[in-house]
Amino acid sequence: MLTIALPKGRIAEETLEIFTHIFGGEFEFESRKLILDIGEFRFLNVRNQDVPTYVEHGAADIGVVGLDVITEKELDIVNLLDMQLGKCKVSIGIKNEDELDWSKPNIKVATKMVNITRDYFSQKAVGVEIIKLYGSIELAPLVGLSDVIVDIVDTGNTMRENGLKVAEDIMESSAYLIANKNSFYAKKDEILSLYEKIKMAVESRN
Repeated sequence: MLTIALPKGRIAEETLEIFTHIFGGEFEFESRKLILDIGEFRFLNVRNQDVPTYVEHGAADIGVVGLDVITEKELDIVNLLDMQLGKCKVSIGIKNEDELDWSKPNIKVATKMVNITRDYFSQKAVGVEIIKLYGSIELAPLVGLSDVIVDIVDTGNTMRENGLKVAEDIMESSAYLIANKNSFYAKKDEILSLYEKIKMAVESRN
């Protein structure tokens, strides 16, 4: 049996649609259930941020998670395939009336993506003070907690509604199929067989 960790929400739904397309039948979590067993597959419904942790520690053989989460967590896993789902960007947001000033000696940044932020600002050779938040990040520059934010941008509506604008994009992200390193060797045939089927399904969608 292959155990597959999926993030809750839209990416999980789209991934299960791909499985329905490949294998037929109904791949769907019932109400609040967190485990779904169908044939040779066991699906785990977990928080987006936790998917790579389940995979790295071997609780799941493979998983589907955004490249932003993989990059932020810097985990020791195998990246198998860009599934072209949940496309978004990691961007720097500032107040509408502000401009991003790279000449400042130090910039205060509110974000939940500490590593991505630190790496990007160090590439720019700019001092950075990172304030870690877990939600409502758009609020930080409005109340003077930070100069800028680094956050996921999908449509950009949330920033616009809060008087912010995108000043610069740091990276593009979409959902990736990842594998546990030990599982990739121990269950290589099953994983590669599934990988090929998913790859064909992804290509047929695009």
